[in-house]
Amino acid sequence: MVEWRLPINPERIGVVIGKAGEVKQRIEALTHTEIEVDTKQGVIKIRGESLDGVMTASNIIKAINLGFSPEKAFLLLDRDLTLHVIDLYIYLKKKSENHLRRVMGRIIGEKGKTKRIIEETTNTHISIYRNYIAIIGSFEGIYVADEAIKLLVKGKPHKVVYEYLYNTRSHGGLYWAPKRG
Repeated sequence: MVEWRLPINPERIGVVIGKAGEVKQRIEALTHTEIEVDTKQGVIKIRGESLDGVMTASNIIKAINLGFSPEKAFLLLDRDLTLHVIDLYIYLKKKSENHLRRVMGRIIGEKGKTKRIIEETTNTHISIYRNYIAIIGSFEGIYVADEAIKLLVKGKPHKVVYEYLYNTRSHGGLYWAPKRG
């Protein structure tokens, strides 16, 4: 028996459980696991016969915990997709809330335009929650989305980031890089 524990934000516990327990039950059924939610401790315990099932359930719960809807989180049942998490505080020179908000605003863009362009050109799904950027997608899609987000965090103009995304997509992958400077 494999067992895994992970912390959960109290405000996301209800989403993980779902109406009448339907989300939790669906995760259990699709991953062949048992999930125990300790609301007092803010911890979820996942048990199962296989490490693969436990890790898949864990990734689905992590995705929900990072702001994804259960429907998007269930995309992680596809073995070709994975979850990647960026802690923006690691990349920020200034660790203030105001600076974090400015950077998140750059990533989201006006009316969500930048986030949408990154998602569409990399075929990924992005959740921005607290100081985290979570990405669901293929390895290549995540790599390109991660690079685009890091360019925005560094303060590169949106035009440079869009060129990087479109050129990477039109050149078929990871080999194109924006001009540095």
